[in-house]
Amino acid sequence: MLRCLYVDLDGTLLGPGASLLRDADGGFALDAVRALQACHRADVEVVIFSGRRQAQTMEDARLIGQTAYIFEAGSGLVVDGELEWLTGGLEPTAEGLTIHAQIEASGAPALLLQHYARRLEYHAPWHEHRDVSHLFRGLIEAEEADALLERHGHGHLRLVDNGVVRSRSADLAELPFVRAYHLVPRAASKAGAVARHMQIRGYTAQECIAVGDSREDLGAAAAVGAFWFVANALQKDPTLRDAIAGRPNVRIAEASYGAGVYEAVVTTLAERG
Repeated sequence: MLRCLYVDLDGTLLGPGASLLRDADGGFALDAVRALQACHRADVEVVIFSGRRQAQTMEDARLIGQTAYIFEAGSGLVVDGELEWLTGGLEPTAEGLTIHAQIEASGAPALLLQHYARRLEYHAPWHEHRDVSHLFRGLIEAEEADALLERHGHGHLRLVDNGVVRSRSADLAELPFVRAYHLVPRAASKAGAVARHMQIRGYTAQECIAVGDSREDLGAAAAVGAFWFVANALQKDPTLRDAIAGRPNVRIAEASYGAGVYEAVVTTLAERG
């Protein structure tokens, strides 16, 4: 029985240009909508787990008729209007200082930008008006960045690899490709947020699947019965094949974007029907 689908937005449910109604070639497509329709007909909850900020993710969840969502790479979870911070005790202050502002004040973002000059920059304009994470783009090793943060007294933070993106400035023009990175509290993760939502709803792992396109999305494989990569994830980043080695519950869809999500949903419903 399938009771919940956890799905990423950009590069997964949404096609090129962050459109719900575009396929891999930019043509008009209804596959993503059909995936949502199939979930509705089978009484399957759909929970967005995204790197987007809360205001955006809330509207996206509302548009697809859902009351739970995960935002800023697992930093926050909203279930039926109730917000829970999953940031290891780092929360907005009574004076109105956001978690994002507290991270900025720590000096960690400036450290990364200085150390990785011409390899890392803010992911403008999407880095603005965020509640928690500092959003960058570039091409660095997240584990190496975490070690740098640790050495400089920022071990309570980590850098999340949230997949390949297209936007870049002239400063990054020489890089072969560009990834998006979120600087978040170490306790925050999409996997942790998925597990917390499952606990609240009373779902078991075998009743849930997740679909995504990044290494951070892949972390959810530890919480759910099956994790699916949409085909475009590996087309953009072939190194993901190494990341899925030894994970028997990870599957790769033949289709990309919304069509890949539809494939994951209908295949799971058929296998568990």
